[in-house]
Amino acid sequence: MLESIKKMISGEIIELKQLNKIVNKINSLEETFSHKNDTELQAYTNKFREQLNEGVSPEELIIEAFAVVREASKRVLGMRHYDSQLMGGSVLTQSQIAQMQTGEGKTLVATLPAYVMAAYGKGTHIITANEYLATRDFEQMKPLFEFLGLSVGLNVSGLEKEEKQAAYNCDITYGTGTEFGFDYLRDHMIHHEDELVQRPLFYALIDEVDSILIDEARTPLIIAGKSNASLNLFPIMQLVVESFEDSEEYDYYPETKQVVLLDNGADRLEEAFGIDNVYDREHREFLHIAMQTLRAKVVMRKDVDYIVKNDKIQIVDQYTGRVMEGRTYSDGLHQAIEAKEKVSIKEENNTQASVTVQHYFRLYSHISGMTGSAMPSREEFWETYSLRVTEIPTNKPNKRIDMETLVYLSYEDKMKKIVEETKRLHETGRPVLIGTTSIEQSEKLSDYLKETGLKHNILNAKSEEDEAEIISNAGQMNKIMLATNMAGRGTDIILGEGVSELGGLHIIGTELHSSARIDMQLRGRGGRQGDPGSTQFIISLEDELFHYYDEEEFARFKKKAKADDTGLIISPNPTKFAYNVQKVIEGMHFSSRSHLLKLDDVNNDQQKVIYNYREKALKTENIKSLVQIAMQERLNYFLKDILDIDTEIDATKHQEVIDEIKIVGTLTAEGQIDYSNFKLESKEQLQKELNTVYRKAIDALDSDVDLDTWKDVQTIYIETLDRYWISQLGDLHHLREGISVRGYGQEDPYRLYSFDALDLFNHMLNSFFRDISRYFLQVNTANNEE
Repeated sequence: MLESIKKMISGEIIELKQLNKIVNKINSLEETFSHKNDTELQAYTNKFREQLNEGVSPEELIIEAFAVVREASKRVLGMRHYDSQLMGGSVLTQSQIAQMQTGEGKTLVATLPAYVMAAYGKGTHIITANEYLATRDFEQMKPLFEFLGLSVGLNVSGLEKEEKQAAYNCDITYGTGTEFGFDYLRDHMIHHEDELVQRPLFYALIDEVDSILIDEARTPLIIAGKSNASLNLFPIMQLVVESFEDSEEYDYYPETKQVVLLDNGADRLEEAFGIDNVYDREHREFLHIAMQTLRAKVVMRKDVDYIVKNDKIQIVDQYTGRVMEGRTYSDGLHQAIEAKEKVSIKEENNTQASVTVQHYFRLYSHISGMTGSAMPSREEFWETYSLRVTEIPTNKPNKRIDMETLVYLSYEDKMKKIVEETKRLHETGRPVLIGTTSIEQSEKLSDYLKETGLKHNILNAKSEEDEAEIISNAGQMNKIMLATNMAGRGTDIILGEGVSELGGLHIIGTELHSSARIDMQLRGRGGRQGDPGSTQFIISLEDELFHYYDEEEFARFKKKAKADDTGLIISPNPTKFAYNVQKVIEGMHFSSRSHLLKLDDVNNDQQKVIYNYREKALKTENIKSLVQIAMQERLNYFLKDILDIDTEIDATKHQEVIDEIKIVGTLTAEGQIDYSNFKLESKEQLQKELNTVYRKAIDALDSDVDLDTWKDVQTIYIETLDRYWISQLGDLHHLREGISVRGYGQEDPYRLYSFDALDLFNHMLNSFFRDISRYFLQVNTANNEE
C-alpha cells in the first residue's frame, strides 16, 4: 500500500496509465496493418520522413510508426512486440530511460524508437555495453530495418576510415559507447575534412544505460601519444620499491586508494639513487615515477584491476569483467605495472585528447536509454542528464524468489556455505550460476569447487572468446557456471528442458558489489519472462566492500556480532548493516562522479572553443578569417588587458608592448625600420602605435595571397593549435591534482580551479594567436620579397 502511494506521488501510476492508452491505440491498428502488403507497409517510412521534416514531433508518430514496426517484425523476424515492449519504446522515443527487467527483449524494444528517430535522416546511434552485443544486435535487427528502407551500420574497433564513414552515414549505427567517444576525439585530431567519420551527434539510444552513463562515467576516454619519459627508470625503481612496507616507507588509505610516501621511504630512495632531496624541483619527474611504482605495488591488483596476457598488461573493467581493449593506464602507471609484472615496458603516453563519457553523451541533441537497474540512480540521471526514469511492468508476472542474504563472519565460512549450496542444488539437477566481483575471486572459488569434485565452467575476461557457448549452456540441467559481472549485462540464460519443473536457475552472489544496481543485474539473470528461479547472496565481513567502510563503525559492529556454529551472523541484523555499508559506498562513488563532472565542465567549455576553431580550420576558405580573428584577439589583449587599466603598467608589461610593436611593425613594413632609438612613454602613444602596426597587419590579409600559402598557413594553424591544447591538458591535469590541498583555506576549491583554469586558457590562447599572427606575416613578407 505504502509503495503504491509513493508511486502515485512520483507520477509513476499516471505515466503508466498514459502508456496503456498509447498501447491500446497501437493494438487497435494491428488488424488493419496486417492486411497491408509489403509495399504499402514500406511506404510509411517516407511518409514519416516528410512529417518530421514538416515539424511533426516524434511523439506524435508513435502510434502509427510502432504499428508499422510491429507488423514488419512479425513478417521479417517472426517476432511480435509485446505490450510491455511498446511501453518501453514509447518512453525511449520521448528521450527518457525505461527500466525493463532482464529477458523482456530490450533488443527488440530498441527497434521502435530507432525507427522513428532514424526517419530524421540525421543518424541514430544504438549504444551497447560491449562489441559482442553490438555485433549480435546488429546482425539480428538488420533485416527488419532494411525491410523498412533504412540502412544499418556496425561501428567497432579496428575498422578502416572508409568503413567507419560508411557505418556513420547509415540511418542506424550500432556500436559501443567507448568506440563512439574515441571516434569523436579522433575526428578532432585530423588535418583534412575528408578524414572525418562522424556526422553531427543527433540521437543516441543507450542499452544498459546505467553501466555506460554512470559506471563508465568515472573514467575519461583518453587518446595518448608518445612522451619522452625514461623507460629505463621503471624496472630499477621497481627493484627499490618492492621491499617497501606499509606504515614503514609509506601509508596506504584504502578508502580513497591514496598512497603517501613517508620520511623513511624518501630516505631509502635518496640513498638508492644518490639524491640529496627527492622533493627538489629538479627531481619532480623522478619522484612521479617513484610514486607511480609505489601505486602499482600497493593499489593495483593482478586479476582484479588487470590481467597479464601475451606479454601485455590488459585492463579489466570492474563493472563488466571484460578486458578493455586498447585501454592503458596514463601518467606512467601502466609502465610501472609492466615493471612490476616483468613484461615488456612500452613507451609512456601523453594525453592528446580527452573526453568523459558523461560529456560525450551530453553532446547529442537527444538521448534515451534502457536497463534493468536504473531506479536506484534516478536522481543522478536527472541531475546529470535531465533524463527521467520510468519503470515498465514485465510482460509476464515475475516468479523469481529473492532469498534473504546470508552474512558470515569469515571468508572461509562463506565459501563452505557456497560450496554446500551448490552441491545440494546440483544434486537436484538445477543449474546454478555463481556471480563473483573479480577474476581473482572466480578462480579461488573454482579451486574450492574442484576439491569437492563439482564440474563447472568459468566465464571471465580470460575466457571471453567462449562466452556465447558457455552462456547458451548455462541454463541446462546439472550445469554450474562461475562468472564475473560479465554474465550480468545483456545476457539471456534460457532454461533447458525440464529445468522449470525443478525450480529454474538458481543464482548465488558471492559478494555485494559497490553498487546495488550491479547486484540487481546479477539477480536479473534468473526468472526471465515468467520463468521460475531463485537468487541468494552469501557474503562475509571479510569481503572487499567492507574495506572501504569507516573502521570504527565496522569494528563496533563486529564486536556486537553473534554467530551460530557455522559462522552465520544472527544478530544484530547483518543484512541491514551490509546494505547500509553498500549505500554509503554508493554515495562515495556518486560524490566522485559529481567531483569529476564539476571539473570536467570547466575543461569541456575550453575544449568546445578549441574544437570550434579546429573544425573551422579544416576548411581552407575559413583560414583568412581565422587569422584575422587571431590578430584582432592579440591586439585586444594589449589594448584591454594591459593598457586599458587605471594603474600604471609595470616595466615588464611596458617592454612587452614595445616588443610587440617592433616585431609586428618590422613584419608589416615595406622597408627596413630603425627601432634603435624607439621610445614610447604614455599609454596613449602605445595604443596609437599598436593600432597602426596591427591595421597594416590586418590589411595584409587582403593582399594577393595564393592558395598554396593559405594551405601552408592552414597546416601550421591546426598543428600549432593541437600543440597548445595538448600542453593545456597537461597543465589542467596538474592543476586538478592540487585541488584538494587548495580547498583548505575556507574557499570553494571548484571556484578556485575554474579561475585558475581560465587564466591558463587565456594565456594559452594568447600565445596561440601570437604564433599564428606572426607566422602568417612572416610567410607573407617572404612571398612579397620573392
